[in-house]
Amino acid sequence: MDFIADILLVAGALGAGFYCFILAKRLTRFNDLENGVGGAVAVLSAQVDDLTRTLAAAQETATDSSASLTALTTRAEDAARKLELLVASLHDLPDAERAAPKPPEADPDTLIFSRRRAGAGG
Repeated sequence: MDFIADILLVAGALGAGFYCFILAKRLTRFNDLENGVGGAVAVLSAQVDDLTRTLAAAQETATDSSASLTALTTRAEDAARKLELLVASLHDLPDAERAAPKPPEADPDTLIFSRRRAGAGG
C-alpha cells in the first residue's frame, strides 16, 4: 500500500511540475515587452508621460491667455470710460450754427484778382 501511495505522490508532483512549467511559459508571453501586456503597459506609460507634458503646456498657455485677456479687458474698460466722458462733453459744446465764425465782410474798396490757366474751361 505504501508503494501505491508513493507512486501517486510522484505522479502528483510531476503533474504539478508540468503545470508550473506551462504557467511559466504563459507568464513569460504575457509579460513580453513586444506583444504582451508588458508592451501594452509600456506604451500606455509613454502615452501618459506625453499627455502629462501636453497638459502642462496647455495649462501654461491657458494661464498666459487669461492674463492677456485680463489686460485687454482692462484696456477696453478704460477706453470705454474715456469715450463716455467724450460723449458727455459733447453735450456741453454749443451748436455748430451758433458757434461757427461769421465770414468777414468784404470791403468794397478791395479788389480781388483771380487768374485762369490758358485752355482751361471755357
